[in-house]
Amino acid sequence: MQLIDARDETRLDAIRKLYFQAFPAAERKPFSLILKKRDEGRAEILSLEESGSFSGLAVTVFSGDLALLDYFAISPALRGQGAGGKALGMLRERYAGKRFFLEIEDPFVPNDNPEQRQKRRAFYLRAGMTPLPFRVNLFGVQMELLSFGAPLTYEEYAGLYADAFGNKILAHISLATAG
Repeated sequence: MQLIDARDETRLDAIRKLYFQAFPAAERKPFSLILKKRDEGRAEILSLEESGSFSGLAVTVFSGDLALLDYFAISPALRGQGAGGKALGMLRERYAGKRFFLEIEDPFVPNDNPEQRQKRRAFYLRAGMTPLPFRVNLFGVQMELLSFGAPLTYEEYAGLYADAFGNKILAHISLATAG
């Protein structure tokens, strides 16, 4: 598995296609915004590749010592074969000097895909991630946050969004009251 900085149109097209396929509309930022943040040095768009073939995507956003794995997806044909765990381990190494964390749809609130949410959470827990002590509402979707043991406060989390995306995006994020 390789993590390759996606700058060419062939890789970006594969990433864009999987991005729109893997993430619900309510959770997607405009792809043009992700490209803009990459160009500003606030984000990385990585193509996950095995033997030269596209395997998945990783989009990471930065602020100070924080690294948010904003989007992570494995190609459907490769899911359940270890590619995700391998890629996540490589991402953990890549961002070893940062507090690396991610958001997942909260599996403990009523939803229409409970099995998928539980499987996703179990995957990250098996990989060594642990829940952070707060949840957020992100554009109306309640999210649980996980990290590789790095502490993080809600204020630091919100600060990453304010720093990387500005107050327009931050206005759609709040501390969840339940979960």
